[in-house]
Amino acid sequence: MLEARLAALDAEDAAGAAGQKTVELDQQAVGRLSRMDALQNQAMAQAQARRRAAERQKIHAALARIASGDYGYCIDCAEEIAPARLAADPAIALCTDCMRSR
Repeated sequence: MLEARLAALDAEDAAGAAGQKTVELDQQAVGRLSRMDALQNQAMAQAQARRRAAERQKIHAALARIASGDYGYCIDCAEEIAPARLAADPAIALCTDCMRSR
């Protein structure tokens, strides 16, 4: 599931790359309001890219925990994470109690 999500994030990055390009300042080709829309779309695309990068980082950390044999255990208290919680988010690193305390 984690590797499939990484592949999906890569596909989303490729699709969103066009939205992050620099907005040209050409008043004759793009009116002021259209340029403002383009800037807003660019900012949203950049925010989505940052969210994907954060999710990618969580997935890589989960894959590293799998490789080391620590997957399924809370990184704070070392207690086992509930299987239902892992099924909902396989990249989760904290048990319910530690998540609440944060």
